[in-house]
Amino acid sequence: MSTFELLGLSPATLQAIHKLGFEEPTPIQKKAIPIALDGGDVIGQAPTGTGKTAAFGLPIIERILVDSADIQGLVVVPTRELAIQVAEELNKIGEYKKVRALPIYGGQDMVRQIKLLKKRPQIVVGTPGRLMDHMRRRTIRLQSISIVVLDEADEMLNMGFIDDIKYILGDIPEDRQTMLFSASITRAVETISNQFMRDPSLIKATPRNITVPSTEQHYIELPERKKFDVLCNLLDLHSPEAAIIFGRTKKRVDEINQALARRGYSSGAIHGDLNQSQRNAVMSQFRTGNIEILVATDVAARGLDIEGVSHVYNFDIPQDPESYVHRIGRTGRAGRKGAAFTFITHRELDHLKIIERLTQRKIIRHPIPTLTDALAGQQQVTVEKVLKATEEPALAAYKSMAEDLLEHHDSVTLLAATLKLLTKEPDTTPVHFTEEAPQRERKSRTTGSKRHQRSPRRSRKPARK
Repeated sequence: MSTFELLGLSPATLQAIHKLGFEEPTPIQKKAIPIALDGGDVIGQAPTGTGKTAAFGLPIIERILVDSADIQGLVVVPTRELAIQVAEELNKIGEYKKVRALPIYGGQDMVRQIKLLKKRPQIVVGTPGRLMDHMRRRTIRLQSISIVVLDEADEMLNMGFIDDIKYILGDIPEDRQTMLFSASITRAVETISNQFMRDPSLIKATPRNITVPSTEQHYIELPERKKFDVLCNLLDLHSPEAAIIFGRTKKRVDEINQALARRGYSSGAIHGDLNQSQRNAVMSQFRTGNIEILVATDVAARGLDIEGVSHVYNFDIPQDPESYVHRIGRTGRAGRKGAAFTFITHRELDHLKIIERLTQRKIIRHPIPTLTDALAGQQQVTVEKVLKATEEPALAAYKSMAEDLLEHHDSVTLLAATLKLLTKEPDTTPVHFTEEAPQRERKSRTTGSKRHQRSPRRSRKPARK
């Protein structure tokens, strides 16, 4: 049995690992950590949930010089949520070595970030835009950095950050160690690795089936104009305690959230236009159960660690297979069953087949639920509530009332009326949505403005297998 002790980690780091409950390294950790500890460049291909953060985090913590007051490690991530999550995990891993990581991201007060940077963290975890802001202000200097990590590189480059990444890497000493982790090796990822990495080892830890096996996967083919009514029917039919609805754009997410409120659902929205305090407030409500439905864009939801989600609804089909895997990976965790429903128009069938082919999973066609189905689902919820209430000890005060009613009405009529009053019947309040074009297969964005491009600083050597 392979353990963390066999990987050559220090006693202080092993102490932190044991405190966190890590027992056995994941495949990506087993392969990446020894190479990274030796100072080699690493390209790690692995999907979400395979232990990528520890795969690069443990070597970073081990190689940090604790006595130095300089920033020595830099982790670049696509979203603010992921920056916070990675920094938190690095701080836990580095607890006993006294290594500190600081998240840097847009939406947080710049003055506060500058004050925190002056406290000399050894590692900075940042989003590209905010890192560049600090570089231009000269509030962060990269000349002492010896280890760089690009996390979720494919997503970051797909979001259009390729020139920003080149600008950041071009300002860091060439003798650094570079690690890149990505769910897929796209052309843009290859461009970055060829230009800025030295003889990297390519490590693949992609499971044979990259989707979540405990998640039931369905699709519903329907016209764009019927999406929201069908979504409401599904929500009434399933009555999920915690669900996530994914929309393609920030505008779409806002429209879904507003429409849900009009029809009496408890929901909240997160996307890139919200500041961090607004996002934190929504996520707190969702985690505590004050709202049952979270409406989100891919970017906003990436990196979120959410437990207890039973259903995921893709209001718009994801733009690529990786996004699909990430979305449905929010449910079906910890051995629980989960369900994912994806809405598609007829013109998006080909895009769905691409997702099926690359994920190696059949997505089952689901019939369009009707208002009758929705009502039946809510009626079942009411019946379950009533049956559960019969177990309550404090029913004596109501029994005399029930007996009085039964003297004048038959029991079936009384119970039927009670069930009707308690049942949330489907709401058909009109709502308006901005029509969006159907999703087509997207080409990777590997070009853009050249304002930050630098000449290659690394040898273009093939990856070591």
